[in-house]
Amino acid sequence: MKYIIAIIKPHKLDDVMKALEEVDVNLMTVSNVLGRGRQMGVTEVYRGAKEVGSLLKKVKLEIAVNEDFVEPTIQAIIKGARTGEIGDGKIFVLDLPDVIRIRTAERGGPAIG
Repeated sequence: MKYIIAIIKPHKLDDVMKALEEVDVNLMTVSNVLGRGRQMGVTEVYRGAKEVGSLLKKVKLEIAVNEDFVEPTIQAIIKGARTGEIGDGKIFVLDLPDVIRIRTAERGGPAIG
């Protein structure tokens, strides 16, 4: 089992969700977050004055998957999120030692869904 965390541009969320549905990955948690990467924020012009924002709006997806779904999930996120420009985001893949479904107390792969 793996825990996949993806940080993407907010306007790409619908594309990523559609790509994930195509590979039968439907269970996820989505959060609005702030962060910055190599671009070190963005420069905006407000009333003629440049303002540098150090944190950009991003969306964080958290997805727990069984081993068979790891690579399809990664490829779906890339397919939906990629613009080819700086700031497209990152995908982190972590080992997931256990999952427990609270309602039934199921453990492991069956608890993921």
